[in-house]
Amino acid sequence: MENTYFFDSISSYNNYNNQETLHPLVSVIDFSKANSRKGAKMHFGIYCIFMKEIHCGDLKYGCKHYDYEAGTLVFLSPGQVIEVANKTTYYQPMGYGLVFHKDLLIGTSLGKLLKDYHFFQYHTKEALHLSEQERSLIIDSLRHIKEELQHPIDKHSKKLIASNIELFLNYCQRFYDRQFITRSIENTGILERFEQLLIAYFTSRELTLHGLPTVAHFAEKLHLSSNYFGDLIKKETGKSPTAYIQQYLIEQAKLKMSHSDQSIQEIAYEMGFKYPQHFSRLFKNIVGISPKDFRQKINSY
Repeated sequence: MENTYFFDSISSYNNYNNQETLHPLVSVIDFSKANSRKGAKMHFGIYCIFMKEIHCGDLKYGCKHYDYEAGTLVFLSPGQVIEVANKTTYYQPMGYGLVFHKDLLIGTSLGKLLKDYHFFQYHTKEALHLSEQERSLIIDSLRHIKEELQHPIDKHSKKLIASNIELFLNYCQRFYDRQFITRSIENTGILERFEQLLIAYFTSRELTLHGLPTVAHFAEKLHLSSNYFGDLIKKETGKSPTAYIQQYLIEQAKLKMSHSDQSIQEIAYEMGFKYPQHFSRLFKNIVGISPKDFRQKINSY
């Protein structure tokens, strides 16, 4: 029978890994203290950040495998399920982790900012690969958090712990920005495929059948999470995928207005809009003038 575990509290995950619970809402995990174990499926109701030190079997999220080797970080948010695929051989976990409950964030600046750390929603082939220097900094950050946890809980504890976690996540954000740069060749390939998919969508029946394309549609086609895809395109182009799609759409609409006698309304429907006024509003926001004024302008040349 498959081993399945549910971790909705810090203490339950600490117990699973032979860790002392120093604070009910946050813990720094040293996986070398855990008992050897086989692969299992784990349901998380807490935020988790894992840094792996050795190979212990393929780590899966859904049906996908993480790009997860020694010296990488993986981020999980409440509601996610991961699975270590090695179900037959015992292994000794090694590495470190940071886990915290969402209740820790209430009333803190981190609570307001957490949504901005998109990497909690990244998945396949999207782990953070650390350099030796980055790895040392991450371990040092975890040490500072652990030191604060060893202080008796007082009125300052929550703020100081949350501030240390925020600093830790800011370093992770910097390292992800670096990774987008160092993996520019792979990222350029993704951008090219995105452009090809975008062209194909607008030249096929997809626009008529399904309306305007979504970011999630292209992310799925590229086997990426929507957040990772969005961040990658923003780093490569300076525009969000939504803005990139809208710019392409408007350029296609301008061509139609320049080379056909179709009405603005007909072009709006053809471009996937249910309501022509929505098309006109978007057009004016991007071009600076209305579709009607644009057509009059080009006809005056």
